[in-house]
Amino acid sequence: MSLDKLNQIERPSRYLGGELGSTTKDLSTVDLRFALAFPDVYEIGMSHLGFAILYHILNDCDWIAAERCYAPWPDMEALLREKNEPLTSLENQLPLNQFDIVGFSLQYELSYTNILNMLDLAGIPRRREQRNGDDPLVVVGGPCAFNPEPIADFFDCAIIGDAEEAVVELCATVREAKKENISRTELFVRLSQIEGVYVPSLFEIDYTDDGSIESIRPESDEYSVVKRRFINDLDAAPFPTKPIVPFMNTVHNRVAMEIARGCTRGCRFCQAGYIYRPVRERSPQKIADLLADSIANSGYEELSLLSLSTGDYSCIEPLLKGLMDRYAEDNVAVSLPSLRVGSLTPELMEQIKKVRKTGFTLAPEAGSERLRKAINKGISEEDLLIATRNAFELGWRLVKLYFMLGLPTETDADLAAIIDIADRAKKTGKGTQGGANINVAVSTFVPKAHTPFQWEAQLSLEETERRQELLKENLKKKKLRCKWHDAPLSMLEGVFARGDRRLSAVLEKAVDLGCRFDGWRDHFRFDLWQQAFADCEIDPNWYLRRRETDETLPWDHIDCGIPKQYLLQEREKAVSGEETPDCRHGTCSQCGVCDFEELRMRYAQAGEISFPPADREEPTADETFRYRMTLRKSGRGRFVGHLEYITLLLRAARRAGLPLRFSGGFHPKPKVSFSDALPTGIASEAELLDLELTRQISEEILRQQLNRQLPEGFQILECRQLYWKTASPSASIKGSTYRLPLTNGSHPHLQERIDQFLQSESIEFTRRKKERPVQFDLRPDVIGIALDGNTLELTLRKGNPFGVIAWLLEIEEEAARQLAVTKTAIIVKETAGQNEAEHEHEN
Repeated sequence: MSLDKLNQIERPSRYLGGELGSTTKDLSTVDLRFALAFPDVYEIGMSHLGFAILYHILNDCDWIAAERCYAPWPDMEALLREKNEPLTSLENQLPLNQFDIVGFSLQYELSYTNILNMLDLAGIPRRREQRNGDDPLVVVGGPCAFNPEPIADFFDCAIIGDAEEAVVELCATVREAKKENISRTELFVRLSQIEGVYVPSLFEIDYTDDGSIESIRPESDEYSVVKRRFINDLDAAPFPTKPIVPFMNTVHNRVAMEIARGCTRGCRFCQAGYIYRPVRERSPQKIADLLADSIANSGYEELSLLSLSTGDYSCIEPLLKGLMDRYAEDNVAVSLPSLRVGSLTPELMEQIKKVRKTGFTLAPEAGSERLRKAINKGISEEDLLIATRNAFELGWRLVKLYFMLGLPTETDADLAAIIDIADRAKKTGKGTQGGANINVAVSTFVPKAHTPFQWEAQLSLEETERRQELLKENLKKKKLRCKWHDAPLSMLEGVFARGDRRLSAVLEKAVDLGCRFDGWRDHFRFDLWQQAFADCEIDPNWYLRRRETDETLPWDHIDCGIPKQYLLQEREKAVSGEETPDCRHGTCSQCGVCDFEELRMRYAQAGEISFPPADREEPTADETFRYRMTLRKSGRGRFVGHLEYITLLLRAARRAGLPLRFSGGFHPKPKVSFSDALPTGIASEAELLDLELTRQISEEILRQQLNRQLPEGFQILECRQLYWKTASPSASIKGSTYRLPLTNGSHPHLQERIDQFLQSESIEFTRRKKERPVQFDLRPDVIGIALDGNTLELTLRKGNPFGVIAWLLEIEEEAARQLAVTKTAIIVKETAGQNEAEHEHEN
């Protein structure tokens, strides 16, 4: 879709491409085109680390072009359908149906409708049997691929487990198949020979009269089970150090570093804890090296240490202290998103306090000691209360507690225990400065494949809502806030989490009825899902039922590496309340995943961590050096909003290594100032930016350094040093000039309209704000209007030009926003401060 049409949608920066760190190859020079498709909106997909890792691995192969595509928001979908244009990639704007492979990331069951919708928008037939050799190969991967059966009729193959190596082998197989011009059927057979690749067409499913699965029949005895793919050593695994830096603010807008994969805790409800075993930790030195490159190449002001339980990382305290000591002077914050009560030592909390100054989150999951033992949570009530007391004493004012309702064997007494422990946790902050608050968040337990609870029943919709009301009412009495997950969303997640191939018909029907973005509360249409189930004569509650232990499960031919017998043993322990010790500190639990040679627990070893030295010079005393830049915004740059533009420039300054001066206080910020916001969609030759530095730099060198770090669509045209008391850009400007090219003869009466406007004392105009009409006078803000041939020029004191253009051309303001307007110049006020600056600059 052309850039000019992006003014018709909100958040056009979702669809721009061309971000720093992205790769756009000449497609005529590659053998294979791979579209990485994320079935959610851009700001969610761009926050997913696995997606970024695969993007860089694929593009590191000179014979592969990997490009990205995200689910279009409803306004963009409507525009694509209205214009009859296909869904395209960001990099080369290539329609998805022209790729060799389209790979979807399966992170969440409620994104499945988006997958089908993206196939529809791309012009790719939904079902595997409808596609032929001219259509892309549709591949899926991610945690939901461990039970991919509900969407098995829609994809050609799945990568089960770690994809870093398997995805390149898959691409090599497809490349050879293209050269040999073999059939799609023969390609499927070849793909099945790659370890970790599941080809659903090579399995037939039989059902009994009662609806359960009678058998899963492989076409070949040699391909009866699909074994999960493993990366043995995380230090040897590829990791991108030139992350894509988005124009817009994404959900996790920072450097993300995976410090470990896998977890040894063994929480019996947690699918990730089983499907990512064994624990493989990166060495502290490797982490330090990767982070140094990633921060330098991105300009991010925050880094995040990721794993299933970051606090359990073997060297977390020296690593965290080293990172904070190294990056504190650069004002780069460090965050730890996943912490466990049992891993929170006072020393670790002291370090966290330096960077986490808002909420502190703990996840006891269950309220009673009995139920925590049943789920193998491994923390006591005393542990939790000590952690909350320490948090409040160290200065936190808010602690968030996460619980689950509907866990196996749960009773109302266990729910009462949630209320009690939350209340007592709040009391541990009594007497601390600033008060103490507890927020409670409650999700609904959803049984997942490959866990000890995969056989358990999920609460019905009605029972879920009853228990939620019980908690909400009683927590309110204790003056405790409560958030919860909507019961219909949890119900639908549970249906697809343990569903089978028969659900494909329901999924198709739901998409046809209009279901999209089901994980978003504002877009979820439970009524349409109910209609889809009814039309397909499928009872969703049947999929929430308890399974028999000898029942064939839809995912039994997917081997996650842990035998079913071990999961059954853990289930029996849950019923009896017996805990399984963490094998990180105790004896091996004999889960069966390790071979104790190549595939084994790999823990980071303590040792000195060497951080690359900071590349900075000492500031020149307390003197401030102020520079004013004039910038151009053009092409895709004109669709980057003002706040996004500010962030983009600050990160460019960080990447350039500029000695930025920061404000004081609790949250230091770079001392910069900008001219007033330019309306999205307008190009500009005259945007102003003031930077304050701690040492003097040549104006031309400064301009060149910044330009090297700016993405396409942004350019610094001029840089000059100012007297430090010069007025800010917004205070320096008394007018702006805009240019609009017109088609010859398209507005024969325009000069008359211009004369009428300029001769009038007031021009009433109606603009819609938040769906309400608002009247105001256009005339006071207009300095001048001129028609030069086929070019309209406006000079305004302030505000955007669209209202004036709409009045002059006799069109709607929304239509005016689609026109190619450029801000060509600014009129600067003459002030004493600026004259001093110019005098100082000349000397």
